[in-house]
Amino acid sequence: MQTVEANGARIPVIGLGTMTLKGETCVEIVDAALRLGYRHLDTAQMYGNEAEVGQGLKASGLARDDVFVTTKVWHANLAPGDFERTFEESLKKLDLAFVDLLLIHWPNAAVPMADMIGALCKVATDKRARHVGIANFTVGMVEEAVRLATVPLVTNQVEVHPYIDQRRLIETCRTHGLSVTAYCPLARGGVPSDPVLQRIGAAHGKSASQVALRWLVQQGIVAIPRTANRDRLAENLAVFDFDLSAQDMADIAALRKPNGRLVSPPHAPKWDT
Repeated sequence: MQTVEANGARIPVIGLGTMTLKGETCVEIVDAALRLGYRHLDTAQMYGNEAEVGQGLKASGLARDDVFVTTKVWHANLAPGDFERTFEESLKKLDLAFVDLLLIHWPNAAVPMADMIGALCKVATDKRARHVGIANFTVGMVEEAVRLATVPLVTNQVEVHPYIDQRRLIETCRTHGLSVTAYCPLARGGVPSDPVLQRIGAAHGKSASQVALRWLVQQGIVAIPRTANRDRLAENLAVFDFDLSAQDMADIAALRKPNGRLVSPPHAPKWDT
């Protein structure tokens, strides 16, 4: 599995997103993904499936150090005491002594940035998270978080797919040594039926989804597609045996549009324009 290196972390470039996976299905899909060759699992407190992700990891029989596990602290739990308590609950549910990456899931305007980042960095200092990072942070928030952090931040997990223009945010992250992790990399089902992506895929013997994931991989962006379909699991991983041309990359980049954002809940920050 190829990795992206950022501020000391080596993050497998394709991971399994688990947001909608529940119960025994979650256990089975995590186990199946790891047996197929996935080495990166992405969960969160809010997903309500940390225990099942942990069970799937155990079922796979893989050594703990062979799998990169990410979880996230929910925006309502960012005050220092809540952060500490709920992160301990996450470790218990996952049945792990540490996670490879802990993220602040969404910023919370009611909690001072210094408190959020201080609580985040503490779990890295304590070795309960090997690495720490952020999610859904804007350009200004990334810069403030980096300034306040006492340990290196290694990623900003944000919405990235062919239809959203995140160039400025990506550039800011890279300026500070952070990787970018793309959620919704297939644009919540928008990618498979896209005629441009289908055309490029046909030329490579690949699907539109594989083209969109390859587009991210070639930019050094980590992608965490989610699926409960075993065939799709394999398809999403089969993106390392072809290369997109410069023209392909440009044609995909040209799909971005001003209103391309899909995820903007009430607690979202004021997005960059």
